[in-house]
Amino acid sequence: MVSEGAAVRGIRTERAEIALETLTGDPGAPDRLRRVLEQALVLAGASFAGVYTPGDDGTVLRLAESAGLPRTFFGLRDAYPAVGQSPAAEAHGTGRIRWLAPEELADCPEARRTPSQEFSLGVLPLPARAGLLTVVSERDGGFDPEDRACLELIAGAIALPAPFPDVPATGDLPADAFSLAMDTGRIEVGDGILGLFGMDRDEFDGKVETLLGRTVPEDVPALMSVVEADHMSIGDRELEFRILDPTGSPRWLRLRGRMLPAAEGGSARLAGTVADASTLRSDVTDVARVQRLAAALATAGTVKDVGQAVVTALRGPLKADRIALAELENERLVVTVLDPPEAESWPELWRSEWRTEWPDAPVRAMPTLAAVLREGRPRIWPAPTTLEPALAEVGPGGLAVLPLPAGGRMAGACLIGWDSPHDFGPDERALLTASAGLAGEALVRAHAFDAEHELVGMLQRALLPRRLPRLPGAVAVARYLPTTAGGLEVGGDWYDVIPLIDNHVALVIGDVQGHSAAAATLMGQMRTALRAYATEGHTPDVVVSHANRLLVDMESDLFATCCYVDVDMETGTAWCVRAGHLPPVLRHPDGTTEVCRTDGGPPLGVLERADFPMTQLGLRPGTLLALTTDGLVESPDADIDDGMLRFARDLGAGDPSHLGLVADGLLGNAHRTDDVALLLMRYDGMAVRPLRESWTVWRVPEAARHARRFSRRTLRSWGVTDDAMDTGLLVVSELVTNALIHTDGPVRLDLTLVDHRLRIAVADASPRSPVKPANIGWEATGGRGILLVEAMSSAWGTVPVSGGKQVWADLVLPDRGDRVPPGRPWD
Repeated sequence: MVSEGAAVRGIRTERAEIALETLTGDPGAPDRLRRVLEQALVLAGASFAGVYTPGDDGTVLRLAESAGLPRTFFGLRDAYPAVGQSPAAEAHGTGRIRWLAPEELADCPEARRTPSQEFSLGVLPLPARAGLLTVVSERDGGFDPEDRACLELIAGAIALPAPFPDVPATGDLPADAFSLAMDTGRIEVGDGILGLFGMDRDEFDGKVETLLGRTVPEDVPALMSVVEADHMSIGDRELEFRILDPTGSPRWLRLRGRMLPAAEGGSARLAGTVADASTLRSDVTDVARVQRLAAALATAGTVKDVGQAVVTALRGPLKADRIALAELENERLVVTVLDPPEAESWPELWRSEWRTEWPDAPVRAMPTLAAVLREGRPRIWPAPTTLEPALAEVGPGGLAVLPLPAGGRMAGACLIGWDSPHDFGPDERALLTASAGLAGEALVRAHAFDAEHELVGMLQRALLPRRLPRLPGAVAVARYLPTTAGGLEVGGDWYDVIPLIDNHVALVIGDVQGHSAAAATLMGQMRTALRAYATEGHTPDVVVSHANRLLVDMESDLFATCCYVDVDMETGTAWCVRAGHLPPVLRHPDGTTEVCRTDGGPPLGVLERADFPMTQLGLRPGTLLALTTDGLVESPDADIDDGMLRFARDLGAGDPSHLGLVADGLLGNAHRTDDVALLLMRYDGMAVRPLRESWTVWRVPEAARHARRFSRRTLRSWGVTDDAMDTGLLVVSELVTNALIHTDGPVRLDLTLVDHRLRIAVADASPRSPVKPANIGWEATGGRGILLVEAMSSAWGTVPVSGGKQVWADLVLPDRGDRVPPGRPWD
């Protein structure tokens, strides 16, 4: 009976045989050796795979090609002596495979030069002693028997091609050949290449930067990935790029070459050829596609916009079945765009094992993809190619991976997959190469845009009310939308709803000049100041005047506009004050609308002495009051008055019973280029109007007795029982007495009855709140008043009122039955 583990291992060996048979069927492919090495990463779980070949004199084994993590991670050398004590020399000399565990490597200093994490090493001789396959495993236990069987198959399938291209390091070069020294950047080129770049031999200074200066800027990142040694490993290179000829028109060139290891005392070099690729192109549609992609990415503000631009530019022209765009964040790939978006269109592994609804996995979980990101150049795997499952299901008919370079690092990757076998022509390869550099830079810009937008949103939300209060006899909703054009700076629009005493509510909306952090800061200061002045009990014109004086004294270069409406919820009377802001708009119960004709003053912070007149508004139950900022009604192609009329018309078309939908509809109909604040309140009227009476307390010896007499008469007319009346009179006596003894100026007594709750309030001219004593001795003659108030009432407190304060206490009364109604009906 065959065990399950043996069955799995057998399947893996069969996969290796199939993959290698496919690869060896195309011996002329320039990247065939690399693709064979990648199978060691996929099938044997290797972290590094490299081929070492003998030098010309046979005394040194040099690294010819590699895949996986950089060799420096494991302290491996570029070259080893062919004779010596190293595992490479022993395997090459004896022709036998060497498998070394971590403890054996620790005793073998020739295996590596630098300390690293524990790993296992395998060194397998190639057929005919043509070289060595060297592999590294970081897994516990190293390579198991099935891994070793797969690696032996891979080593047997490696057939080393003759060096490509055969270009001398120095001396006369063929017309289409070049040789680039990687340490100095000096390049020798044939006359044909200079002709392609439109240069004479006399004007060429031998620097690679001179040639790069003739390259189309969008193609430089992809080209730099070839000529920067730090981003490359030994092996073949091929890509297409564009240069600008003397007429300014782009011309496509094809670079083919091979990265050669350093000779003794020398440096690594890239040798190859450059040819005119324009004759191989049937038309210039790819140039147009690249130009359209560049234009789309120039205006792409967010990561989502970048992804959509890439999908539009590539999926249709390439007839691809799926495209994924992923950002590289802290060695993790986070997929941000999937097209198509349905989860069923993507590998099951993405849905079952990765952490979030958007695929998210370590780069090292996909060694093939990790290798592409390190190399920094697009890679293509036609069907059938054996890849790790997370990639194989993306493109069973062919897979292209575009690393997205930006600013000297990798910003992410773009995966393009086909279901049916796909032919990759030179035009498509060039399109992918050009698109990669464009998308990488755009992705970095968009990521910064998204991060700053989120920061702006957090700042704006912190400065605006977290939620609106519940109002007596009304419902309010608010909306804020930041600008969608003109950059990322935070705006200065704000709104507020401020509950006041005696069932008054202040509705405030405003706009600070400009879009900047300074505007946002000033907005927060103005909102706080208006709220503070309003809760002190000032009238609307005084509240706005105080805010104006504050802004003038701050000596800011900015000004602010504001509309302040104080609504009496009991009567429906409202007083409006405008400081350079748009007037309120009313929607009456019959559906008609009007832009209120209200007097106004200058913007806040402009004039030290300014008048802010009040205008009275009348609200009937069912009336909708709307306040907004100019971002909702102003546009470059329309007058602001026309915008206000359109706003009023849209307000009348909404259903006031669904206030949130009305607000969303008003925002949805706007063509805005500025941030917008919107505040709506539907006035329903209070079901029960409170019973109120007031008494001015004169400073005479009988003042407290007169106050009790007024209170007894009032409470008796309201039907308050005798027991409850006695409690109320005691509280009246204590509050009035405290005000007369401890303050100067006028004193006023207010009585309010709503349903079964009686409020007794005494206002005086002192801003100092009463202090409850911590303890009172038996001999003390004062300090008991506030303790009696606290003991007799269900709640008590103080509020600022017009430079002074109001001390209040609430008493819960027993049910009075049907003797009198619990308040005056609203109508």
